[in-house]
Amino acid sequence: MNDEPTGREPGEDARIDALEERLKAAREREEARNQSSAGAEADANYRLGNRVLAELLGGIGGGAFVGWVIDQVIAYTTGKSQHGGLLVVMALGIIVAFRNIIRIANKRPD
Repeated sequence: MNDEPTGREPGEDARIDALEERLKAAREREEARNQSSAGAEADANYRLGNRVLAELLGGIGGGAFVGWVIDQVIAYTTGKSQHGGLLVVMALGIIVAFRNIIRIANKRPD
């Protein structure tokens, strides 16, 4: 806490003394709460879940977008509309996403 003299005697003002005691108790509770490791573990699991979700959505969305672009280029150059590029590249995106998720799951925790 603060060891500097405040210029007043203890007991001089009961309200200030009560406030200082409540502040001290609140600081102790906050330090005890911050030292718990359960919160850090929950944060790590939350980040891991977000990473898995991002891999899955990124694989599907990225594959679909790249496949769509390939289909648009083919349709522009040949004049025929086909969806083979979309299906193939999206399937590859899903495969890569699942491969990355399996790698994340097999990784040892730090």
